[in-house]
Amino acid sequence: MNKIWLSLAGIILAFSASAAQFTDGKQYITLDKPVAGEPQVLEFFSFNCPHCYQFEQVFHISDNVKQKLPAGTKITKYHVEFLEPLGKELTQAWAVAMALGIEDKISSPLFEAIQKTQTVQNKADIRKVFIDAGVKPEEYDGAWNSFVVKSLVVQQEKAVADFQLQGVPAMYVNGKYQLNMQGMDTSNMDIFVQQYAATVKYLVEKQ
Repeated sequence: MNKIWLSLAGIILAFSASAAQFTDGKQYITLDKPVAGEPQVLEFFSFNCPHCYQFEQVFHISDNVKQKLPAGTKITKYHVEFLEPLGKELTQAWAVAMALGIEDKISSPLFEAIQKTQTVQNKADIRKVFIDAGVKPEEYDGAWNSFVVKSLVVQQEKAVADFQLQGVPAMYVNGKYQLNMQGMDTSNMDIFVQQYAATVKYLVEKQ
């Protein structure tokens, strides 16, 4: 009997220690006004944002989050247009990628073209990134002005307004929790990435 109680006590302590890793106001912030109807895990970013480039391409935080999430949980990414240049055009281009289901195919080359090679200066350059990534010109052109893409642009803009977004990168869970990078350990990036991903998993399961 003593062994059983000790075992149970160990489980309770382990759970408490795990739960104690995540504190409202530290690793995450509960929103004063939850936003209904948004994706379960929503990430805002901009191709013009150097921090977003590091977030995605250097530290691969989104990929680490994906690995920790329960099966079937998706990260939805919305582009913001308030960072120039070409903020609106890039948001529309991201809507094209969403409509064609090629977000993973386009994200890296578009980040590289804007943040590293700086070869994107206009709409034609954005189009070229898609074509070089294997998208047929007629497919891209047809999607650009389609109803679906226009709807996805509005959807992204509405989410930015509803969350009263101030900066990127930013991630929200269940429309009511915002990840708080300032409350995490940034002294070691490996630890930070794992802590960030674990916090998202905790919030997804917290409901």
